[in-house]
Amino acid sequence: MSDSSVRAAIRSDAQLVVVEAPAGCGKTHQGADYANALSEGRNAQRTLILTHTHAACSVFADRAKEAGSRVEIATIDSLIANIAGAYHAGLGLPADIAAWVRQRKDGYGELALRVAALLGRHPMIANAIARRYPVVLCDEHQDSSGDQHAIVMALAGQGSRVRIFADPMQRIFPDKPVKGALPRYDWNGLTGAAQAFEQLDFPHRWNRGGCPDLGAWTLRARDTLQNNGRIDLRSGLPDRVQVVFAENQSQVRMGIQLTSGQRKPIDDFEKSQSSLLVLTRYNETARAIRAMFMRRLPIWEGHTRVGLDRLVAAIQAGTGDATTIAKAVVAFMDDVGKGFSPSAFGDRLIREVAEGCTKSTSGKPALIQELARSLTAEPNHIGVSKLLRRLREMKEQQATFSAIEIDYSKEFWEAVRLGDYESPEVGLIEITHRRTYTRPKPPTCAISTIHKAKGLECESVILLPVNANTFPDQEDARCLLYVALSRASHRLQLVLSRENPSPLFVI
Repeated sequence: MSDSSVRAAIRSDAQLVVVEAPAGCGKTHQGADYANALSEGRNAQRTLILTHTHAACSVFADRAKEAGSRVEIATIDSLIANIAGAYHAGLGLPADIAAWVRQRKDGYGELALRVAALLGRHPMIANAIARRYPVVLCDEHQDSSGDQHAIVMALAGQGSRVRIFADPMQRIFPDKPVKGALPRYDWNGLTGAAQAFEQLDFPHRWNRGGCPDLGAWTLRARDTLQNNGRIDLRSGLPDRVQVVFAENQSQVRMGIQLTSGQRKPIDDFEKSQSSLLVLTRYNETARAIRAMFMRRLPIWEGHTRVGLDRLVAAIQAGTGDATTIAKAVVAFMDDVGKGFSPSAFGDRLIREVAEGCTKSTSGKPALIQELARSLTAEPNHIGVSKLLRRLREMKEQQATFSAIEIDYSKEFWEAVRLGDYESPEVGLIEITHRRTYTRPKPPTCAISTIHKAKGLECESVILLPVNANTFPDQEDARCLLYVALSRASHRLQLVLSRENPSPLFVI
């Protein structure tokens, strides 16, 4: 199928069009071009673009600038939250939907379940949304839950022309079953129900950058993984794919440690790139890789802030109890960095708070006591903010604090900024809102988990470690591997193990 046939299909009067869209094959261009076209002329129409990540929102925002206010770009979770906010009384929910979501393990899943049921019971609500958005473009729809899919289909049923872009090989976010939730939709059933089904298959990302051989290889790798095969690295590799063999010596779970000889080609590759993502599967490994690179590369933090969410929840539950707040601070520092361990700092901080900072001390204990006084004086989010700000100053000024490292600096400073607000909850809402609408982009060179790199592209990519533990012969690992491979537009380095090889490769 061709770009022109896809272009014609999404511009047709068909109610439902589905496009299978491998990475780098022009999906964003097709969608944004369509949204821009719809915004022109007397018969201009409003388009709603729904994504699953804030990174994808940023990409579409860049590409659909011509449409101006005629296009709205949001995550599907945001749409669901907006619907729930408008009809919260009928759903039996509080007006503050964001707070309700945060208080639950899978709040967005529960919210989607309720909103899908609401639209099923009251089609006039879906009709009102469909009138506001005559065209709905769904990006990365393979990541939709059954309830999210039902919400989109409810809009199609009430008149919205729905265009779905999806790639089954990029389904990397696991299901989080909520009791009573609809099962995940069937891909074959969806394509069969569509009035038009098309496939993008030209590697624009790589051809645009003068790397057609890398693009062709990436699409072949996708086909191999999709058909349960193994990628053969013994021959046929483009020059832009470099294979390095290195054995992880770390005894720490999800850690990484390589010999200097094995490190050299990795270091040489990293230092020669001006645009680079170092990708890995797990958050813990990302932090270990940052240490391996002597912390000269930042970690791309994406949009989510798990540690900050936990800190705010702990402060809300423990305000007034300085010891509880101190324990929350120690846990937060473990979430965002290293060095502020219980043995080095945390236990002493908690003890000082519990004892009311009454003992005479000197040296390092006196500095820890100074931090503790922030909490005994103000056992709330303001005290936490003051403690963290002073801790950052001590790291720069005091030798005994110099070993503390902050891996997630944005998350750390967002915790500091909580003190600017009347409550931690209000602060979190405002900080999250600003993060959402400023749509931050990763640094030019950074470390990232594969999940947080979804929707991004970069000239060069290092993928490590690649072994049987990180990429076993499982469906989710095949999808993760494909997503990682397809981030690189110019150069790719794979760091593989011979002793514990991934079964997804022939080496």
